[in-house]
Amino acid sequence: MAKLATPSLIIVIVVLACMISAAFGVADLYRNIDVTWGDGRGKILNNGQLLTLSLDKTSGSGLQSKSQYLFGKIDMQLKLVPGNSAGTVTTYYLSSQGPTHDEIDMEFLGNVTGQPYTLHTNVFSQGKGGREQQFRLWFDPTADFHTYSILWNPQSIIFSVDRTPIREFKNRESIGVAFPNKQPMRVYSSLWDAEDWATQGGRVKTDWSKAPFTAAYRNYNADACVWARGKSSCRGATWMNQQLDATSYKRMQWVQKNYMIYNYCTDFQRFPQGLPKECTASKF
Repeated sequence: MAKLATPSLIIVIVVLACMISAAFGVADLYRNIDVTWGDGRGKILNNGQLLTLSLDKTSGSGLQSKSQYLFGKIDMQLKLVPGNSAGTVTTYYLSSQGPTHDEIDMEFLGNVTGQPYTLHTNVFSQGKGGREQQFRLWFDPTADFHTYSILWNPQSIIFSVDRTPIREFKNRESIGVAFPNKQPMRVYSSLWDAEDWATQGGRVKTDWSKAPFTAAYRNYNADACVWARGKSSCRGATWMNQQLDATSYKRMQWVQKNYMIYNYCTDFQRFPQGLPKECTASKF
């Protein structure tokens, strides 16, 4: 008769299995992500370690996180559509639902071969957006995977690329600026056609002879407060009070000086009566 495993041996086996799963990311995407639309154009591959979204003339595709979050640090590695991606938009964002929704946006606006992508960022609070900042990336985002992160806590929202902060939106409720801190949000991503505005204001259209267009995703990580049954649950949230230190702030300034191509806080033509309150508040 075969001997039964002892309880201590079972524990060791379970721990080793968890370590192997964590090391190789097995089934992470199956566990955390749902492909929500696209009629088969969104696919989870490689045992749950890779996800692809595709766009053709008929339809794009999209995904969402299984969980909702109220604050968190969200990381995703993306490899964007290569070659002539004009007219396409790859999105990666958090959003709640309804007419007064909150939203934290990263949108990658495609371009013709050899031209840089535009990374478009925005923040919506209680249904109000209009807080756009746009950047060129300092690398080719189609050649390899890069990490795009959103840190969202009660003090601020920090957008980062490969751990380099590019934008901070601070909580300015004290001066009457709404901040997204009451509505739980899911993570979403989509690949869709926006040729009427995405590339050079819509002057460059999508070349459908290059379809299908495909973007790839991996290493999704939500170190976040999960919202369930009307409340959030946080475990070891070391990021909850995280802010930019002096070194990180200087890195963000370097990005904004060299790679920012639009900032609503400097668009006096758009705001002839005065810039939004958060634009004139002190940085610290």
